[in-house]
Amino acid sequence: QVRLQVQNVEKPLYRGTFHCFQSIIKQESAFGLYKGIGSPMMGLTFINALVFGVQGNTLRALGKDTPLNQFIAGSAAGAIQCVICCPMELAKTRMQLQGTGEYKLKTKNYKNSLDCLIKIYRKEGLRGINRGMVSTFIRETPSFGFYFLTYDCMTRYLGCEAEDSFVIPKLLFSGGISGIVSWLSTYPVDVIKSRLQADGVGGVTQYKGILDCVRKSYHDEGWRVFTRGLTSTLLRAFPVNAATFATVTVFLMYMRSEDDLRECEPGPAIQQPSSL
Repeated sequence: QVRLQVQNVEKPLYRGTFHCFQSIIKQESAFGLYKGIGSPMMGLTFINALVFGVQGNTLRALGKDTPLNQFIAGSAAGAIQCVICCPMELAKTRMQLQGTGEYKLKTKNYKNSLDCLIKIYRKEGLRGINRGMVSTFIRETPSFGFYFLTYDCMTRYLGCEAEDSFVIPKLLFSGGISGIVSWLSTYPVDVIKSRLQADGVGGVTQYKGILDCVRKSYHDEGWRVFTRGLTSTLLRAFPVNAATFATVTVFLMYMRSEDDLRECEPGPAIQQPSSL
């Protein structure tokens, strides 16, 4: 995704998602597919805990489980998790680009994701490790609103109930669709975010800010630049979010059943993980 989003349009390395996949394996072995994995492994646990916790508490504070409140609660969760998400994605982006394309002749500056963040902080301070924060905020806030809203609508539409023998497939499908919708809602902003975070890796800074990046990207590559890497993103989004939502929902159902499921009214529809 990142390599497709930031590659040089004048000398493109990849023709598309599958060509990129094949090229990475051929040139860097299968390990090349896992460049930058340390950053998500360090951050995703905290991000998911923060997202579901904030969304659930915000929804309870709003007092009523409505579509609008689902969107507001999800947006609040998305906004707050940017504090962790932005540095995590910065390290991931830098690690994934290191030693590739126009950067392959450069000395490898980073040993791993943590080393990457430490060196960026020493060189640029807090502003450096928060590069792309505004674009991340613009992407994540509405994206998570659509994320939780879609999941709520899908589970209600499919009639997910605890005693349903097909509840797990329904939850997986609902979560997968939610992930796709959330990415589609703000994907162009993600392209800009990746370009800003990758800017300066080769020693040359191209963009002054978000608007300058949008203007130059559109001028050089047209509107299609804002869909770069979309295929790989959607291929990843469905299984990842299907597993995430289903796991959280089933776990909370189990924990609730241990305490007070017997006291619940018969046949309740499964609510959002936040509502459990």
